[in-house]
Amino acid sequence: MNFANRKIARPIVACLACAFSLLPFAAAAEEQAITPHIAEYKVKVNVLSGRLRSEVRLTDEGYSAHSTLEAAGFASIFVRGDVSERSVFAADADGIRPLRYSSEDRISKEDKFMDFVFDWSSKQVTGTINDEEIAMDLDGPVHDRVSIQYELMLDLLNGRQSGEYLLLDDFESKLLEVTNVGTRTVKVPYGKFEAVGIQHRKKKSKSERLTTLWCVAELDYLPVMIEQHRKGKLRMRAVLTQYEPLTLTAGNSQSVLTEYD
Repeated sequence: MNFANRKIARPIVACLACAFSLLPFAAAAEEQAITPHIAEYKVKVNVLSGRLRSEVRLTDEGYSAHSTLEAAGFASIFVRGDVSERSVFAADADGIRPLRYSSEDRISKEDKFMDFVFDWSSKQVTGTINDEEIAMDLDGPVHDRVSIQYELMLDLLNGRQSGEYLLLDDFESKLLEVTNVGTRTVKVPYGKFEAVGIQHRKKKSKSERLTTLWCVAELDYLPVMIEQHRKGKLRMRAVLTQYEPLTLTAGNSQSVLTEYD
């Protein structure tokens, strides 16, 4: 598998954003909020390596999240550039509502740039993919490739359950089907955790790609390990190496912890 292929970069960035809760928790008495944080992952795709860094901060609109993927080690000799994704979204008792999304892909053979604006009052999303202008109606909840991760985390935090989520991917709506596969002990560079496994795949698709995110309660259900299988074989794994929660101040989040105890 070619690390420069966007189909590899996308699962790593977006699959952090693509697991969904089916946990049998009781509903929380109070709505739990996302903790602003910085997380870093070591990524392995076959024999090639990469680094993924994700960051979410409070803003006046709600939250701003940014993820960056780049090649590392031996792979960096052959693969230049990175994949950078940003999302601004609001969060309330009804869940995550994306407001803006942008992506800059400089790893793929051809550069690709996307910029979307979600107008919930008019129920429409507009934007561009490179030089092409696009518009689409919003029919119920939908998420971009970044904000969907935080919908997952928010749902897990508050004991909500859903078996399907709608993802806007390259301006194509994809219905994702999710399953809770139970818990297991997971050991990653950042620590050892009891994690819940959430699997997802595109619904009614011939694709044999299956992604599993191992999420832990201690980190507000942030995935500490992400695995992707195709035809039963492991093709990609990302493991958490660093995590830093940030102070809850809009526009000026500061790190308060640098390592897990």
